[in-house]
Amino acid sequence: MDGTDDLLRRIEATPELADLLTWPGDFDVARRDPVEELILPNQLALTPIAGDGSGGTYFLCGAPGTARPVLYADSEGQATLMAADLVEAVTLIAAYPYWRDLLHGHSAEELEEEMCDDHPDYSAARGELIGLLGVTPPTVEEAVTRLRASASRTVPDFLPIARHDEGECVYELL
Repeated sequence: MDGTDDLLRRIEATPELADLLTWPGDFDVARRDPVEELILPNQLALTPIAGDGSGGTYFLCGAPGTARPVLYADSEGQATLMAADLVEAVTLIAAYPYWRDLLHGHSAEELEEEMCDDHPDYSAARGELIGLLGVTPPTVEEAVTRLRASASRTVPDFLPIARHDEGECVYELL
């Protein structure tokens, strides 16, 4: 078993960890059914590992025992590689559950303030999640750099294709 498998099993076996990843992380390991069947142009396997509240799905790309980047595909036909591996993905999600907004250039300070205003228990929950994971969160600058580096590797090999009865539809870059 590799580190990815170990981490997934740990999340599945630790209800408190799974609950904290679900909120505030919006990474729910109980939601593994993607909106549609996807394939990758490079033919690597896609393994759904979690979903979010808006219908998006997180996938591991590739076979177990290999380097497996994490792809996020939303329910509107957009996708991006968001991390080099599951450990990096979960760390980014725990530290910055609003990672998609960071990727699009929104201010971390404003996003953080909004989260705290909307959810007074957010800071405590995030701190508990980071503690349970035993990770050191990256700075905002490091997180944005990592997110952009992963996203830049999406096209062409990791931009998923949905297969329908009417034909194929290539996702857009998130």
